[in-house]
Amino acid sequence: MTLLFRPMDADGARTLIGWRYPPPYQIYQLDLSPAHIGEAVAFLTDPLNAYCRIEQADGSIEAFCCFGLDAQVDGGDYSDDALDLGMGVRPDLTGQGRGVIYATAVVQHALESYAPTILRVTIAEFNQRAQRVWQKAGFNQVQEFRSATNGRGFVILTRDGVGEESGVRSQESE
Repeated sequence: MTLLFRPMDADGARTLIGWRYPPPYQIYQLDLSPAHIGEAVAFLTDPLNAYCRIEQADGSIEAFCCFGLDAQVDGGDYSDDALDLGMGVRPDLTGQGRGVIYATAVVQHALESYAPTILRVTIAEFNQRAQRVWQKAGFNQVQEFRSATNGRGFVILTRDGVGEESGVRSQESE
């Protein structure tokens, strides 16, 4: 399976704004009033925020990712130099054992695009499913903390940014 990484566009942003997850994963959805959708689209499509669509060759969006500050959660210690990764998978594709395919592709894309020395992900503490996915992709837990905003528990996992991933190949669109 080849996954394509494309910069987020307005159609893609509107698509993921509409994604709805079942409890307890609803914390990952963007619950916005209609008045704020335009602001969210502008944010997600701003190249400085480094959001990408992850899609199949037919253009169907299966997931998205981001690189940098927006993948951090307030309250965590991000003082070590690392590239932060964020990822979301289309709700109907979660829980099917495919998470490691997406995570591996995101890691490969990060290595090819940013050449980081350390990769870092922040995951909600309750989300054991996502923690297992990123551990299978070579990440190890280095920190636990509570969000300064809502008190929710989170964990931070890191891995070295060296070596090439096997399996899924990602391609940057032209």
